[in-house]
Amino acid sequence: MQVLDWIVLSITLLFIVLYGTWKTRGSENVEQYIKGGNQTKWWTIGLSVMATQASAITFLSTPGQAFHSGMGFVQFYFGLPLAMVIICLVFIPIYHKLNVYTAYEYLESRFDLKTRTLAAILFLIQRGLAAGITIFAPAIILSAVLGWDLVFLNIIIGLLVIIYTVSGGTKAVSVTQKQQMAIIFLGMFIAFYLILHYLPDGITFGKALEIAGASNKMKVLDFSWDLNNRYTVWTGFLGGTFLMLSYFGTDQSQVQRYLSGKSVRESQLGLIFNGLLKVPMQFFILLVGVMVFVFYQFNTSPLNFNPKAQEAVINSQYVSEYKVLEDRHKEIEAEKKTLILSGITDTNKPRLQALNEEDLKLKQEAKTIIEKSDATVETNDKDYVFIHFILNNLPKGLIGLLLAVILSAAMSSTASELNALASTTAIDLYKRNVTEEKSDQHYVKMSKWFTLGWGILAILIACVANLFDNLIQLVNIIGSIFYGNVLGIFLIAFFLKFIKSNSVFIGAIITQLLIIGIYFFGIFLPEQNGEQALISYLWLNALGCGLVIVIASVLQAIKGNSKEGNLSVSQIGEE
Repeated sequence: MQVLDWIVLSITLLFIVLYGTWKTRGSENVEQYIKGGNQTKWWTIGLSVMATQASAITFLSTPGQAFHSGMGFVQFYFGLPLAMVIICLVFIPIYHKLNVYTAYEYLESRFDLKTRTLAAILFLIQRGLAAGITIFAPAIILSAVLGWDLVFLNIIIGLLVIIYTVSGGTKAVSVTQKQQMAIIFLGMFIAFYLILHYLPDGITFGKALEIAGASNKMKVLDFSWDLNNRYTVWTGFLGGTFLMLSYFGTDQSQVQRYLSGKSVRESQLGLIFNGLLKVPMQFFILLVGVMVFVFYQFNTSPLNFNPKAQEAVINSQYVSEYKVLEDRHKEIEAEKKTLILSGITDTNKPRLQALNEEDLKLKQEAKTIIEKSDATVETNDKDYVFIHFILNNLPKGLIGLLLAVILSAAMSSTASELNALASTTAIDLYKRNVTEEKSDQHYVKMSKWFTLGWGILAILIACVANLFDNLIQLVNIIGSIFYGNVLGIFLIAFFLKFIKSNSVFIGAIITQLLIIGIYFFGIFLPEQNGEQALISYLWLNALGCGLVIVIASVLQAIKGNSKEGNLSVSQIGEE
């Protein structure tokens, strides 16, 4: 990085922190601090909801996902528009009618305190882990690529977020996320333009798509019913809808964004705006990754994009073995370039695909050598592809801007998470269990302390975290383990009047244990080829939701009707 890059990066991040702190200073009561005074307009809600979901992981991992696997990941978001409509029609009117600060307040009025507390704790567990990962994701990658100290990066990112989130609460998060999304969109469009600009003369955007298609990167739709296939039309529409319903409808980090709306209509418009724009945005980010793939058909690429992995092999006894693979990788790149420049035809397409397959096998062999060289080094390089392109190909100043995009995305998501974690802790756990009456100023002060506490915990989690198969998948896997269960609790509360609190409480605990067992240990799944089968994490959302409804229904049938809390959707409308 050059001096100009440091200047651009520093000014961008400092502006966001100082602007957010200045703009939202002086929140003196709980409604202002947690709900932003209910003054947020629909476009701010829409951008804030989008920024909360689009963390740094989105802009680091998604292009790398497309580089390796193509456009199929976009199917993950197919259920989002449908989920937005359902939330607008069912969830938002209920939350606004009851004038709640958190989503889990409603569960006490429908069931009891223990059910509300259980749902809040499940949220705190999964979102607390996710907050650490959203800090860790850009930190680990920037640390590996730029040589910056990982712990230092975790602390800096965390502290920048804590400063303005503690100061201004929900309004600070919403205000800064508008600036962050503007920077993010600007940076990604510039990167996309430069990738196309760097392609050889005569390689137009249309030809670039043709090249990507010939390498099986443009397959968007997969209609197979293979449960082990993570991304299909069915997992997107079915599993994805349940995940999005859970995330946007019951996760306080998102619910808090639209609870701050001026009215039901403003909140609904904000979510519809997100539903219309989110899928095209993800499609575009994936397309950036595909274009990076096309760029590297004409330019030299490393056998593994993680510089730490390359360094580990160079300093090991396996360097000569790795060098053989690198030489063959270069030969394949040269042959592919010749084939592509001669034009994609039915004659040379099979050869191009065969070369891609051979190159993929080389990369797998390279990962084996890396693991033998240093078992602690991450061999999966999906998350390093886009940052490698940025640092090695963008001009001065724009590198700083794209790094600002990544860090801004990390800050926006982390701010929403810390804000929601603090609100849930303050309202659902602390305030609900304090016997004596306290002032608004007291709860604002405690919310700020909880924000600081969760921020420190997130930094600590980031410092001990480790990479998974792909960072964007890791966040969604953590959510999927918990979200279906929580969604099922809310659907019972909304629509199944006959199910009472004890049944849903016990059913939720049993369901959570079953989902954990199914995902991590393959319990209750048949073995395949002598190995324990594992289920795609997207199906866990529908499975968890269905299980808690069925188990709670059975328990209630066994127990019989009892006189418990019973506030249903229909009754809310009659108040």
